[in-house]
Amino acid sequence: MNALWILGPLVFLAGFIDSIAGGGGLISLPAYLLAGVPIHIAMGTNKVSSSLGTLVASINYFIHHQIIKKLALFASVFALVGAYLGSSLALMMDGNSLKALMLILLPFMAIFLVRQKPQTIDYQSKPIPWVLIGVITFSIGLYDGLIGPGTGSLLIYGFVSFIHLNYTQASANAKVVNLASGIAAIITFGLSNQINLALGLAAALFSITGNILGSHFALKFGKRIIQPLLLIVFSLMMLKLLLDLI
Repeated sequence: MNALWILGPLVFLAGFIDSIAGGGGLISLPAYLLAGVPIHIAMGTNKVSSSLGTLVASINYFIHHQIIKKLALFASVFALVGAYLGSSLALMMDGNSLKALMLILLPFMAIFLVRQKPQTIDYQSKPIPWVLIGVITFSIGLYDGLIGPGTGSLLIYGFVSFIHLNYTQASANAKVVNLASGIAAIITFGLSNQINLALGLAAALFSITGNILGSHFALKFGKRIIQPLLLIVFSLMMLKLLLDLI
């Protein structure tokens, strides 16, 4: 448990950023590796701590009426299936091909988002793009299970760019979907004995604290804090993917 001296502050920071703009795994997963945890156990244990933090953030968003229940539930089912398949693949192979694809696609997504002027859909009068929602969340769930870091950011980008939710709603609903994919990954890694449960639960205390503070910031400042953080997280994510490939 000496690893908590390294993990604690970094997992707290990861939870804070993740609850606002996603991408906390860019900090927390390397933190586990830095603490000397083997890669597959690090991936599984990170899912435990991050998912518990995500649960708390989701509850906070739900209390403040930022979650669209029907949308979140539908998207979560597809993300859960995708994450289960991705986690199963992660136990058998590396994700370099997927990283290369993400490295190509992310800049285009970022440019598209910056140029967008998102607005909330009136779900009473406009058709919901269910097929598009399913494709987006299944694909991102697959990525979450296979690689992980940046999943929340991808979900926010998808919800804002293609479904036109506002930033606060996108962040809120992304938490619920990310929680579903995290649960699928926990089950898969757990069944393969790739989780250090004691370490994951201890680190979760830091993740929960960071998520609580971060979700309050997102509710208070909305787009003003979410969009800049989102762009920063994506820049770091692209840099990490490039370094991994090199």
